[in-house]
Amino acid sequence: MANFFDLSSWPKRFRFVAVLEAISWAGLLIGMAFKYLPEEGPEIGVKIFGPIHGAIFVIYVLVALFTARAVKWDFKTLALAMISSIPPFMTIWFEMWAARNGRLGELSTGGAAKRERVPA
Repeated sequence: MANFFDLSSWPKRFRFVAVLEAISWAGLLIGMAFKYLPEEGPEIGVKIFGPIHGAIFVIYVLVALFTARAVKWDFKTLALAMISSIPPFMTIWFEMWAARNGRLGELSTGGAAKRERVPA
């Protein structure tokens, strides 16, 4: 992760938004804990992080669609990217999986390159 804030390509934008989506999930879950765990807890956390998470979720879906087109994901990879946006923190897992398996263009760690190594 040389420069996390470099958003010069769709895979780099996807990585950034995937992490933001997970962070917004954390904020929403914390807000929900404060609201529902104590009797009559404050709703301020949900009022703040609910709309933030909703907006970032929509941005994640759009960026995933543009990234899929830019790096030519097949339908299964795109479907997995979309499904990973639903459970908390799965966007980070998907981003790491996609990079490790050569599905994020220049961000990929070279899953195919690792398989091509020949022992000496």
